Amino acid sequence: MLERDDGIREEPASAPPLPGTLEYATASSTDSGSGEAEDGASERLAEEDFSHGGTRSDNDEAEYPQLAAEAQSLREHLIWQLSLTQLPERDQRVVTLLIDSLDDDGYLHQDLDELAALLPPELEIGIDELHVALRHLQNLEPVGVGARNPAECLQLQLEALPAATPYREQALETVKHHLDVLAARDFARLKKLLHCPDEVLRGVQHLIIGLNPRPGSSFFSGDTRYVIPDVIVKKAKGVWVAALNPDAMPRLRINRLYADILQRNRGSGHQQLASQLQEARWLIKNVQQRFDTILRVSQAIVERQRHFFEHGEVAMRPLVLREIADTLDLHESTVSRVTTQKFMLTARGIFELKYFFGSHVTTESGGAASSTAIRALIKQMVSAENARKPLSDSQISEILGQQGIIVARRTIAKYRESMQILPVSLRKSI
Repeated sequence: MLERDDGIREEPASAPPLPGTLEYATASSTDSGSGEAEDGASERLAEEDFSHGGTRSDNDEAEYPQLAAEAQSLREHLIWQLSLTQLPERDQRVVTLLIDSLDDDGYLHQDLDELAALLPPELEIGIDELHVALRHLQNLEPVGVGARNPAECLQLQLEALPAATPYREQALETVKHHLDVLAARDFARLKKLLHCPDEVLRGVQHLIIGLNPRPGSSFFSGDTRYVIPDVIVKKAKGVWVAALNPDAMPRLRINRLYADILQRNRGSGHQQLASQLQEARWLIKNVQQRFDTILRVSQAIVERQRHFFEHGEVAMRPLVLREIADTLDLHESTVSRVTTQKFMLTARGIFELKYFFGSHVTTESGGAASSTAIRALIKQMVSAENARKPLSDSQISEILGQQGIIVARRTIAKYRESMQILPVSLRKSI
Protein backbone atom coordinates (compact mmCIF):
# COMPACT_ATOMS: atom_id res chain seq x y z
CA MET A 1 0.00 0.00 0.00
CA LEU A 2 1.30 3.43 -0.95
CA GLU A 3 0.15 6.64 0.72
CA ARG A 4 -0.31 9.73 -1.43
CA ASP A 5 0.14 13.27 -0.19
CA ASP A 6 -3.69 13.72 0.17
CA GLY A 7 -3.88 10.85 2.65
CA ILE A 8 -5.71 8.41 0.36
CA ARG A 9 -4.29 4.90 0.52
CA GLU A 10 -4.22 2.85 -2.66
CA GLU A 11 -2.96 -0.54 -3.77
CA PRO A 12 -0.17 -0.29 -6.37
CA ALA A 13 -0.50 -2.39 -9.49
CA SER A 14 2.83 -3.99 -8.69
CA ALA A 15 5.77 -3.44 -6.37
CA PRO A 16 8.22 -0.85 -7.66
CA PRO A 17 11.39 -2.31 -9.16
CA LEU A 18 14.60 -2.03 -7.18
CA PRO A 19 17.47 0.22 -8.30
CA GLY A 20 20.23 -1.65 -10.04
CA THR A 21 17.83 -4.10 -11.68
CA LEU A 22 16.72 -4.31 -15.31
CA GLU A 23 13.16 -3.42 -14.28
CA TYR A 24 14.45 -0.34 -12.45
CA ALA A 25 16.34 0.84 -15.51
CA THR A 26 13.34 0.49 -17.82
CA ALA A 27 10.58 1.73 -15.50
CA SER A 28 8.75 5.04 -16.10
CA SER A 29 9.80 7.89 -13.84
CA THR A 30 6.58 9.96 -13.81
CA ASP A 31 3.83 9.66 -11.19
CA SER A 32 1.24 8.60 -13.76
CA GLY A 33 3.95 6.34 -15.22
CA SER A 34 2.55 3.93 -17.76
CA GLY A 35 5.05 4.85 -20.54
CA GLU A 36 8.20 3.06 -21.48
CA ALA A 37 11.73 4.22 -20.82
CA GLU A 38 13.74 5.47 -23.78
CA ASP A 39 15.80 3.00 -25.79
CA GLY A 40 19.07 1.90 -24.22
CA ALA A 41 18.04 2.81 -20.67
CA SER A 42 18.74 -0.72 -19.50
CA GLU A 43 22.42 0.17 -19.72
CA ARG A 44 22.16 2.99 -17.14
CA LEU A 45 20.14 4.29 -14.22
CA ALA A 46 16.65 5.60 -14.92
CA GLU A 47 16.05 9.36 -14.96
CA GLU A 48 12.99 11.40 -14.08
CA ASP A 49 12.73 12.96 -17.52
CA PHE A 50 12.63 9.82 -19.70
CA SER A 51 10.58 10.23 -22.86
CA HIS A 52 7.41 8.10 -23.02
CA GLY A 53 6.14 5.92 -25.80
CA GLY A 54 2.76 4.28 -26.35
CA THR A 55 1.75 1.18 -24.44
CA ARG A 56 1.42 -2.17 -26.18
CA SER A 57 -0.75 -5.13 -25.43
CA ASP A 58 0.94 -8.29 -24.18
CA ASN A 59 -0.63 -10.11 -27.14
CA ASP A 60 1.15 -7.89 -29.66
CA GLU A 61 4.07 -9.63 -31.30
CA ALA A 62 7.31 -7.75 -30.84
CA GLU A 63 9.24 -6.94 -33.98
CA TYR A 64 12.91 -7.44 -33.36
CA PRO A 65 15.56 -6.58 -35.96
CA GLN A 66 17.37 -9.54 -37.42
CA LEU A 67 20.96 -9.04 -36.34
CA ALA A 68 23.82 -11.00 -37.79
CA ALA A 69 26.07 -12.79 -35.35
CA GLU A 70 29.16 -10.76 -34.60
CA ALA A 71 32.25 -12.22 -36.23
CA GLN A 72 35.21 -13.14 -34.07
CA SER A 73 37.87 -10.44 -34.10
CA LEU A 74 41.55 -11.08 -34.74
CA ARG A 75 42.34 -10.22 -31.13
CA GLU A 76 39.75 -12.67 -29.78
CA HIS A 77 41.05 -15.39 -32.09
CA LEU A 78 44.64 -14.88 -30.93
CA ILE A 79 43.72 -14.63 -27.23
CA TRP A 80 41.76 -17.89 -27.53
CA GLN A 81 44.79 -19.66 -29.04
CA LEU A 82 47.05 -18.16 -26.40
CA SER A 83 44.83 -19.53 -23.63
CA LEU A 84 45.36 -23.04 -25.01
CA THR A 85 49.14 -22.83 -24.74
CA GLN A 86 51.20 -23.96 -21.75
CA LEU A 87 52.91 -20.58 -21.39
CA PRO A 88 53.23 -19.14 -17.85
CA GLU A 89 50.75 -16.40 -16.94
CA ARG A 90 53.39 -13.66 -17.16
CA ASP A 91 54.44 -14.73 -20.66
CA GLN A 92 50.81 -14.78 -21.77
CA ARG A 93 50.37 -11.23 -20.51
CA VAL A 94 53.40 -10.01 -22.46
CA VAL A 95 52.12 -11.70 -25.63
CA THR A 96 48.71 -10.11 -25.01
CA LEU A 97 50.45 -6.75 -24.85
CA LEU A 98 51.79 -7.33 -28.37
CA ILE A 99 48.42 -8.58 -29.59
CA ASP A 100 46.84 -5.31 -28.46
CA SER A 101 49.40 -3.44 -30.60
CA LEU A 102 48.53 -5.22 -33.87
CA ASP A 103 46.73 -3.40 -36.68
CA ASP A 104 43.73 -4.78 -38.59
CA ASP A 105 46.02 -6.63 -41.03
CA GLY A 106 47.89 -8.37 -38.20
CA TYR A 107 51.08 -6.29 -38.42
CA LEU A 108 53.09 -5.05 -35.46
CA HIS A 109 54.23 -1.63 -36.64
CA GLN A 110 55.34 -0.35 -33.24
CA ASP A 111 59.05 -0.88 -32.68
CA LEU A 112 59.85 -3.21 -29.77
CA ASP A 113 62.45 -0.79 -28.38
CA GLU A 114 59.84 1.98 -28.32
CA LEU A 115 57.28 -0.33 -26.72
CA ALA A 116 59.75 -1.34 -24.02
CA ALA A 117 60.50 2.33 -23.29
CA LEU A 118 56.80 3.11 -22.84
CA LEU A 119 56.14 0.29 -20.37
CA PRO A 120 56.14 1.08 -16.63
CA PRO A 121 59.54 0.13 -15.13
CA GLU A 122 57.93 -1.81 -12.28
CA LEU A 123 56.64 -4.35 -14.80
CA GLU A 124 60.29 -5.26 -15.45
CA ILE A 125 59.64 -6.23 -19.07
CA GLY A 126 62.88 -5.97 -21.03
CA ILE A 127 63.52 -5.95 -24.77
CA ASP A 128 64.66 -9.60 -24.69
CA GLU A 129 61.37 -10.67 -23.13
CA LEU A 130 59.45 -8.78 -25.83
CA HIS A 131 61.42 -10.55 -28.56
CA VAL A 132 60.57 -13.93 -26.99
CA ALA A 133 56.90 -12.90 -26.77
CA LEU A 134 56.97 -11.88 -30.42
CA ARG A 135 58.18 -15.35 -31.42
CA HIS A 136 55.30 -16.89 -29.47
CA LEU A 137 52.86 -14.52 -31.20
CA GLN A 138 54.23 -15.36 -34.64
CA ASN A 139 53.61 -19.05 -33.94
CA LEU A 140 49.86 -18.44 -33.71
CA GLU A 141 47.32 -18.60 -36.53
CA PRO A 142 46.88 -17.06 -39.04
CA VAL A 143 50.45 -17.62 -40.18
CA GLY A 144 52.22 -14.31 -40.71
CA VAL A 145 50.51 -12.48 -37.86
CA GLY A 146 52.86 -10.36 -35.76
CA ALA A 147 55.12 -9.52 -38.71
CA ARG A 148 56.71 -6.08 -38.69
CA ASN A 149 56.77 -5.64 -42.45
CA PRO A 150 55.50 -7.45 -45.59
CA ALA A 151 58.81 -9.24 -46.16
CA GLU A 152 58.74 -10.79 -42.67
CA CYS A 153 55.05 -11.70 -43.13
CA LEU A 154 55.78 -13.63 -46.33
CA GLN A 155 58.87 -15.17 -44.77
CA LEU A 156 56.85 -16.55 -41.84
CA GLN A 157 54.36 -18.13 -44.23
CA LEU A 158 57.07 -19.70 -46.36
CA GLU A 159 58.87 -21.09 -43.32
CA ALA A 160 55.59 -22.73 -42.22
CA LEU A 161 55.42 -24.71 -45.47
CA PRO A 162 56.89 -28.23 -45.61
CA ALA A 163 60.60 -28.24 -46.39
CA ALA A 164 59.94 -30.31 -49.51
CA THR A 165 57.69 -27.64 -51.06
CA PRO A 166 59.01 -26.86 -54.58
CA TYR A 167 60.84 -23.52 -54.91
CA ARG A 168 60.52 -22.83 -51.17
CA GLU A 169 64.20 -22.03 -50.62
CA GLN A 170 64.41 -19.68 -53.62
CA ALA A 171 61.21 -17.96 -52.51
CA LEU A 172 62.64 -17.47 -49.01
CA GLU A 173 65.76 -15.87 -50.44
CA THR A 174 63.60 -13.62 -52.59
CA VAL A 175 61.41 -12.29 -49.78
CA LYS A 176 64.40 -11.88 -47.45
CA HIS A 177 66.71 -10.04 -49.82
CA HIS A 178 65.11 -9.26 -53.18
CA LEU A 179 61.44 -8.46 -52.56
CA ASP A 180 61.88 -4.97 -54.01
CA VAL A 181 63.26 -6.49 -57.21
CA LEU A 182 60.25 -8.80 -57.51
CA ALA A 183 57.87 -5.89 -56.80
CA ALA A 184 59.54 -3.92 -59.59
CA ARG A 185 59.01 -6.93 -61.90
CA ASP A 186 62.67 -6.86 -62.85
CA PHE A 187 62.68 -10.57 -63.66
CA ALA A 188 65.94 -10.51 -65.59
CA ARG A 189 67.82 -9.15 -62.59
CA LEU A 190 66.03 -11.48 -60.18
CA LYS A 191 66.95 -14.48 -62.30
CA LYS A 192 70.61 -13.48 -62.06
CA LEU A 193 70.40 -12.93 -58.32
CA LEU A 194 68.83 -16.34 -57.75
CA HIS A 195 71.00 -18.08 -60.37
CA CYS A 196 67.97 -19.94 -61.67
CA PRO A 197 66.30 -20.65 -65.05
CA ASP A 198 62.97 -19.19 -66.18
CA GLU A 199 61.01 -22.22 -65.02
CA VAL A 200 62.24 -21.89 -61.43
CA LEU A 201 61.61 -18.15 -61.48
CA ARG A 202 58.01 -18.70 -62.55
CA GLY A 203 57.58 -21.24 -59.74
CA VAL A 204 59.00 -18.79 -57.20
CA GLN A 205 56.71 -16.03 -58.40
CA HIS A 206 53.67 -18.32 -58.34
CA LEU A 207 54.51 -19.49 -54.80
CA ILE A 208 54.93 -15.97 -53.43
CA ILE A 209 51.79 -14.64 -55.13
CA GLY A 210 49.81 -17.42 -53.44
CA LEU A 211 50.74 -16.10 -49.99
CA ASN A 212 48.61 -13.67 -47.97
CA PRO A 213 50.34 -10.33 -47.24
CA ARG A 214 47.44 -9.30 -44.96
CA PRO A 215 46.87 -12.29 -42.64
CA GLY A 216 44.50 -10.43 -40.31
CA SER A 217 42.24 -9.02 -43.03
CA SER A 218 39.82 -11.96 -42.94
CA PHE A 219 38.90 -11.03 -39.35
CA PHE A 220 38.13 -7.42 -40.18
CA SER A 221 34.38 -7.00 -40.53
CA GLY A 222 34.61 -3.80 -42.53
CA ASP A 223 31.78 -2.26 -40.51
CA THR A 224 32.12 1.47 -40.06
CA ARG A 225 32.96 2.29 -36.47
CA TYR A 226 32.37 5.87 -35.43
CA VAL A 227 34.52 7.43 -32.73
CA ILE A 228 32.95 9.84 -30.27
CA PRO A 229 35.79 11.89 -28.75
CA ASP A 230 35.89 11.98 -24.97
CA VAL A 231 37.77 15.28 -24.87
CA ILE A 232 37.67 18.39 -27.05
CA VAL A 233 40.70 20.69 -27.27
CA LYS A 234 40.24 24.33 -28.21
CA LYS A 235 42.34 27.46 -28.05
CA ALA A 236 41.00 30.06 -25.63
CA LYS A 237 42.80 33.39 -25.17
CA GLY A 238 45.97 32.00 -26.68
CA VAL A 239 46.01 28.86 -24.48
CA TRP A 240 45.07 25.32 -25.52
CA VAL A 241 42.45 23.97 -23.13
CA ALA A 242 40.90 20.50 -22.85
CA ALA A 243 37.22 20.04 -21.99
CA LEU A 244 35.05 16.96 -21.64
CA ASN A 245 32.71 16.22 -24.51
CA PRO A 246 29.19 16.30 -23.04
CA ASP A 247 27.97 13.90 -25.75
CA ALA A 248 30.42 11.24 -24.52
CA MET A 249 29.42 11.46 -20.87
CA PRO A 250 26.58 9.23 -19.64
CA ARG A 251 23.72 11.21 -18.12
CA LEU A 252 23.18 9.51 -14.79
CA ARG A 253 20.80 10.59 -12.04
CA ILE A 254 18.92 8.92 -9.22
CA ASN A 255 15.23 8.43 -10.01
CA ARG A 256 13.42 10.64 -7.50
CA LEU A 257 10.39 8.31 -7.49
CA TYR A 258 12.39 5.62 -5.69
CA ALA A 259 14.28 8.07 -3.52
CA ASP A 260 10.94 9.49 -2.32
CA ILE A 261 9.58 5.99 -1.62
CA LEU A 262 12.59 5.26 0.55
CA GLN A 263 12.27 8.63 2.30
CA ARG A 264 8.60 7.98 3.19
CA ASN A 265 9.21 4.42 4.35
CA ARG A 266 12.26 4.70 6.56
CA GLY A 267 12.46 1.95 9.11
CA SER A 268 9.92 -0.17 7.26
CA GLY A 269 12.25 -2.98 6.31
CA HIS A 270 13.49 -1.49 3.03
CA GLN A 271 17.12 -2.37 3.66
CA GLN A 272 17.56 -3.87 0.19
CA LEU A 273 16.16 -0.75 -1.47
CA ALA A 274 18.41 1.47 0.64
CA SER A 275 21.46 -0.65 -0.17
CA GLN A 276 20.87 -0.59 -3.91
CA LEU A 277 20.14 3.14 -3.83
CA GLN A 278 23.51 3.66 -2.17
CA GLU A 279 25.14 1.49 -4.85
CA ALA A 280 23.56 3.68 -7.51
CA ARG A 281 25.01 6.78 -5.85
CA TRP A 282 28.45 5.18 -5.73
CA LEU A 283 28.17 4.29 -9.41
CA ILE A 284 27.41 7.90 -10.33
CA LYS A 285 30.27 9.12 -8.16
CA ASN A 286 32.75 6.65 -9.71
CA VAL A 287 31.74 7.61 -13.25
CA GLN A 288 32.20 11.29 -12.43
CA GLN A 289 35.58 10.57 -10.88
CA ARG A 290 36.61 8.57 -13.95
CA PHE A 291 35.81 11.46 -16.29
CA ASP A 292 37.55 13.91 -13.96
CA THR A 293 40.70 11.77 -14.24
CA ILE A 294 40.37 11.66 -18.04
CA LEU A 295 40.15 15.46 -18.11
CA ARG A 296 43.16 15.91 -15.80
CA VAL A 297 45.30 13.56 -17.87
CA SER A 298 44.14 15.18 -21.12
CA GLN A 299 44.96 18.67 -19.89
CA ALA A 300 48.41 17.53 -18.75
CA ILE A 301 49.02 16.06 -22.22
CA VAL A 302 47.84 19.26 -23.91
CA GLU A 303 50.18 21.38 -21.78
CA ARG A 304 53.18 19.23 -22.71
CA GLN A 305 52.30 18.84 -26.39
CA ARG A 306 51.14 22.42 -27.02
CA HIS A 307 53.68 22.76 -29.88
CA PHE A 308 51.98 19.84 -31.62
CA PHE A 309 48.67 21.71 -31.62
CA GLU A 310 50.42 24.74 -33.08
CA HIS A 311 52.76 23.16 -35.64
CA GLY A 312 51.79 19.50 -36.10
CA GLU A 313 53.66 16.20 -35.77
CA VAL A 314 57.11 17.67 -36.40
CA ALA A 315 56.79 19.52 -33.08
CA MET A 316 55.76 16.49 -31.02
CA ARG A 317 57.94 16.12 -27.94
CA PRO A 318 58.92 12.84 -26.25
CA LEU A 319 56.48 11.85 -23.52
CA VAL A 320 56.15 8.77 -21.31
CA LEU A 321 53.40 7.64 -18.95
CA ARG A 322 55.53 8.20 -15.86
CA GLU A 323 55.86 11.92 -16.58
CA ILE A 324 52.08 12.40 -16.54
CA ALA A 325 51.67 10.05 -13.57
CA ASP A 326 54.23 11.94 -11.48
CA THR A 327 52.71 15.30 -12.37
CA LEU A 328 49.17 14.27 -11.39
CA ASP A 329 50.21 12.02 -8.50
CA LEU A 330 48.64 8.99 -10.18
CA HIS A 331 49.88 5.46 -10.77
CA GLU A 332 51.22 4.69 -14.24
CA SER A 333 48.68 1.90 -14.66
CA THR A 334 45.90 4.43 -14.05
CA VAL A 335 47.28 6.74 -16.74
CA SER A 336 47.61 3.75 -19.08
CA ARG A 337 43.96 2.75 -18.57
CA VAL A 338 42.70 6.31 -18.93
CA THR A 339 44.52 6.82 -22.24
CA THR A 340 43.46 3.52 -23.82
CA GLN A 341 40.54 3.80 -26.25
CA LYS A 342 39.93 7.38 -25.13
CA PHE A 343 39.97 9.95 -27.92
CA MET A 344 40.72 13.65 -28.23
CA LEU A 345 39.21 15.97 -30.84
CA THR A 346 41.67 18.63 -31.99
CA ALA A 347 41.97 21.09 -34.84
CA ARG A 348 44.28 18.53 -36.50
CA GLY A 349 41.91 15.57 -36.20
CA ILE A 350 40.85 12.93 -33.70
CA PHE A 351 43.63 11.08 -31.87
CA GLU A 352 43.73 8.39 -29.23
CA LEU A 353 45.30 9.78 -26.06
CA LYS A 354 48.08 7.19 -26.35
CA TYR A 355 49.10 8.80 -29.65
CA PHE A 356 50.74 11.65 -27.73
CA PHE A 357 53.18 9.32 -25.98
CA GLY A 358 56.36 8.22 -27.69
CA SER A 359 60.00 7.34 -27.17
CA HIS A 360 62.83 9.74 -27.84
CA VAL A 361 65.99 9.94 -29.91
CA THR A 362 68.94 11.84 -28.48
CA THR A 363 70.03 14.95 -30.36
CA GLU A 364 73.54 16.33 -30.81
CA SER A 365 72.87 19.12 -28.33
CA GLY A 366 71.96 16.63 -25.61
CA GLY A 367 68.21 17.11 -26.01
CA ALA A 368 65.65 14.64 -27.30
CA ALA A 369 63.41 14.35 -30.35
CA SER A 370 60.18 12.37 -30.44
CA SER A 371 59.98 9.34 -32.71
CA THR A 372 56.66 10.76 -33.97
CA ALA A 373 58.41 13.99 -34.96
CA ILE A 374 61.16 12.06 -36.75
CA ARG A 375 58.58 10.08 -38.72
CA ALA A 376 56.93 13.34 -39.73
CA LEU A 377 60.28 14.76 -40.89
CA ILE A 378 60.96 11.63 -42.95
CA LYS A 379 57.52 11.91 -44.55
CA GLN A 380 58.14 15.59 -45.37
CA MET A 381 61.50 14.85 -46.97
CA VAL A 382 60.13 12.01 -49.09
CA SER A 383 57.18 14.16 -50.21
CA ALA A 384 59.53 16.95 -51.33
CA GLU A 385 62.23 14.77 -52.93
CA ASN A 386 63.15 14.70 -56.59
CA ALA A 387 61.26 11.76 -58.13
CA ARG A 388 64.24 11.09 -60.42
CA LYS A 389 66.69 11.10 -57.51
CA PRO A 390 64.80 9.94 -54.40
CA LEU A 391 66.50 10.01 -51.02
CA SER A 392 68.00 6.81 -49.68
CA ASP A 393 67.77 5.89 -46.01
CA SER A 394 71.42 6.84 -45.58
CA GLN A 395 70.84 10.27 -47.13
CA ILE A 396 67.83 10.89 -44.88
CA SER A 397 69.97 9.92 -41.89
CA GLU A 398 72.66 12.37 -42.98
CA ILE A 399 70.14 15.21 -43.44
CA LEU A 400 68.71 14.63 -39.99
CA GLY A 401 72.26 14.52 -38.62
CA GLN A 402 72.91 17.95 -40.10
CA GLN A 403 69.90 19.17 -38.11
CA GLY A 404 71.41 17.72 -34.93
CA ILE A 405 69.18 14.61 -34.81
CA ILE A 406 71.27 11.45 -34.73
CA VAL A 407 69.31 8.55 -36.20
CA ALA A 408 70.83 5.32 -37.55
CA ARG A 409 70.08 4.25 -41.12
CA ARG A 410 68.37 1.07 -39.96
CA THR A 411 66.11 3.15 -37.71
CA ILE A 412 65.20 5.34 -40.68
CA ALA A 413 64.34 2.20 -42.65
CA LYS A 414 62.22 0.94 -39.75
CA TYR A 415 60.28 4.21 -39.50
CA ARG A 416 59.86 4.37 -43.29
CA GLU A 417 58.42 0.86 -43.42
CA SER A 418 56.03 1.63 -40.55
CA MET A 419 54.64 4.50 -42.65
CA GLN A 420 54.42 2.18 -45.68
CA ILE A 421 56.85 4.33 -47.70
CA LEU A 422 58.49 2.33 -50.48
CA PRO A 423 62.28 1.88 -50.60
CA VAL A 424 64.31 4.23 -52.79
CA SER A 425 64.51 1.75 -55.69
CA LEU A 426 60.71 1.63 -56.01
CA ARG A 427 60.18 5.37 -55.56
CA LYS A 428 62.44 6.28 -58.45
CA SER A 429 60.67 7.33 -61.64
CA ILE A 430 62.27 7.35 -65.09
